[in-house]
Amino acid sequence: MNSQLNAQAPANRPIRQLESKSGVGRQWLYPKVVKGRYYRWRTVVAWVLLAMLFAGPFLTIDGQPLFLFNVLERKFNFFGVTFWPQDFYLVAIGALVLIIFIVLFTVIYGRVFCGWICPQTIFLEMVFRRIEIWIEGDSNARKRLDAAPWTTEKILKKTAKHTLFFLISFAISNTFLAYIIGKDALLEIMTDNPANHLGGLAAILVFTGLFYGVFAYVREVVCTAICPYGRLQSVLLDKQSVVVTYDDVRGEPRGKIERGAKGVGLRDKDVSEIINAVSPLSSALTPLSKGDCIDCKLCVQVCPTGIDIRNGIHMECVNCTLCIDACDDVMDKISRPRGLIRYDSLEGIQTRRPWRLTPRMIGYSLVLLLLMGVWAFLLVNRSDLDTTILRAPGQLYQRETGGMVSNLYLVELVNKTHQDKPVTFRVSYSGATLRMVQPITRVPADELTKGMFFILLPEKSIQQSSTKLTVEVISDGAVLDEVKTTFLGPVN
Repeated sequence: MNSQLNAQAPANRPIRQLESKSGVGRQWLYPKVVKGRYYRWRTVVAWVLLAMLFAGPFLTIDGQPLFLFNVLERKFNFFGVTFWPQDFYLVAIGALVLIIFIVLFTVIYGRVFCGWICPQTIFLEMVFRRIEIWIEGDSNARKRLDAAPWTTEKILKKTAKHTLFFLISFAISNTFLAYIIGKDALLEIMTDNPANHLGGLAAILVFTGLFYGVFAYVREVVCTAICPYGRLQSVLLDKQSVVVTYDDVRGEPRGKIERGAKGVGLRDKDVSEIINAVSPLSSALTPLSKGDCIDCKLCVQVCPTGIDIRNGIHMECVNCTLCIDACDDVMDKISRPRGLIRYDSLEGIQTRRPWRLTPRMIGYSLVLLLLMGVWAFLLVNRSDLDTTILRAPGQLYQRETGGMVSNLYLVELVNKTHQDKPVTFRVSYSGATLRMVQPITRVPADELTKGMFFILLPEKSIQQSSTKLTVEVISDGAVLDEVKTTFLGPVN
């Protein structure tokens, strides 16, 4: 792929150096605030997704949670449909479909997931960053505050910010725990005696500390160094992939605006505001004819990962579109067309040809449609009742009165529906009878039920040491499941 990863940032990038004991510093970023059309669209998407996230574990369908990932009880709910370990193949196929879906969208649209849907980006940029800006101010104000000595104002602002950070992290932790144990169990932990739920409370505090650390300190390092998805994009992207990119054909060579340049349409006051407010550099101005990029570096100053999009495609770029909004605003002020930084492919930038489907995109789409079709077919044809029958371990056959031979079996029934089901058992073998040890007449909704029974065969009808049998599970006169098993007995 024609890209430049880990491009060296400009010297004036707004950073704070955090020295470590090893001498290697952390470059603390202070991205500027910019609001444009993409930022407004991302805000709408973010609030919708946040509403879905926090409401998910508390919404129900037919009495079942909308989403539940109860690993402890091995019970999962997706849109009110309950999945058990017996349905793991459906979960595996669904996960494969999701992976192919993300791969396909990365091939076509780059890291759209990272910039628009990823919880890390949404929480950091739309929640925690906004709180920080609201309390401490824009980029320059935050830099001055961090560089200033500890005063009453600094202590109050830092305390207020980190208190809100911790409270929001606590809310996120409770929400994620509700996805795991369910809303009822979470409410019980919150309302009951804390001594009765030390494990649950410890989990809440651990997750709270984890989320607080990620959003208060780790921040963009998750995207640039921890998350493997950024590295995968170098394999997935090609010249036809649509990404946030800089039009170097139109923008290069970069140069400052010449006062009164022909075709620019700027007042001297506008030029001064852009040059002085956006990038307080040298007053030397170069002709605009060198390119549309005036080298204001605002695209770098607004970037939440601190890259320069003009140096090519970066592994650290999360496609947040802030550089697009910043550049469009500058282009409006200097009366140049928008789109110097835009969604486009490298091929589109170089050839000026419109975007088109490639054979690889079509191939991924066909694979995705095939997997979705298989998954939908298996989901629709999933049985309402799943039965597991095993011979009791360590047990051989037993001779009983009347010339009968018996085997002991363990049975597990999983009711995947939201209604109770009456059940009876029948052995489809000539002369066989079934005697319950732990009677099962009803399987509760969304529950696992266990029982035991004997199967008896006349000894004279046994022709081999292992006889194959079929046990039918019947509910309301209909056969819901058929399970094959073996019967051990003496050979005549």
